[in-house]
Amino acid sequence: MIVVCGEALIDIIQNGDGSQRAAPGGGPFNTARALARLGVPTAFLGHLSEDKFGRELSDLLVADGASLELATVGPEPTTIAVADVDSQGFAEYQFLVKGTSAPNLTMEMLPAEFARDVSALHVGTLGLVLEPMASTIVELVQRERDGRLIMLDPNIRIGLTDDFDYRDRLNTLISASTIVKASDSDLAWIHADCDYTEAADRILGEGVRMVVVTLGADGAFGAHRDLRIRVAAPPVEVVDTIGAGDAFGAGLLAWLYDHDLIRPELSLDEDELRSALAYACLAASLTCARGGADPPWKPEMAEV
Repeated sequence: MIVVCGEALIDIIQNGDGSQRAAPGGGPFNTARALARLGVPTAFLGHLSEDKFGRELSDLLVADGASLELATVGPEPTTIAVADVDSQGFAEYQFLVKGTSAPNLTMEMLPAEFARDVSALHVGTLGLVLEPMASTIVELVQRERDGRLIMLDPNIRIGLTDDFDYRDRLNTLISASTIVKASDSDLAWIHADCDYTEAADRILGEGVRMVVVTLGADGAFGAHRDLRIRVAAPPVEVVDTIGAGDAFGAGLLAWLYDHDLIRPELSLDEDELRSALAYACLAASLTCARGGADPPWKPEMAEV
């Protein structure tokens, strides 16, 4: 089983005509749904609200096949992200988080230990920013890093990350991770003095086993041991990019799971790395072809 730890929230999407629509979201929430849809045993570990939005988020996770056995529920209102989608389908976000559900994940809400079938832990996005959730995730990763694969997706949100505590926390998590999955813009923020290929090399030098970089319509780049591989993204008509990066990360983990490669001492050959990146790119492209964070199901992946 893969445990996805972090936030579930509601995206309020600003449409081009001035109207709005509410859609389920949050990087870890999207990742958990995508993993489950791709046939991977998945549990969501986060703090949900008991309000109407919280019940909707819970129902969607269950409907997609993700377990809520590790999730907790409280009276706080659901966290909100306001997404402004431009004419090319790219989204920028503002977050309404004070006093809401997602940040209030504490160590007391976590199991003292995971079941033996938990092989990987996925963390990232607002879970690295908002307290007390951020400190909880750091402590959890440090506790679990020796026995399980750790995948980190920082999904950096400019404006929420302008503090030294965040950068220190991110550096701590990078050094504890097996896989770092990031966009080229994430890496430009982490290592502003070099391009994404050099940044990936630096991160590998910190003990990370694999770095994968999403490049939008240009596909993805993977760095692992002495391998440096770039793959193209399948062309699609983009509706929007919401949830595409999360689907990419889920696709990568799903490919590793299907090929029995989920382990802390991760090791792939060239063909395996290329295939894993191609599968992840396909998951992201299919997500871009429909509105909101609506990741593909496994049979859809085989049809392309």
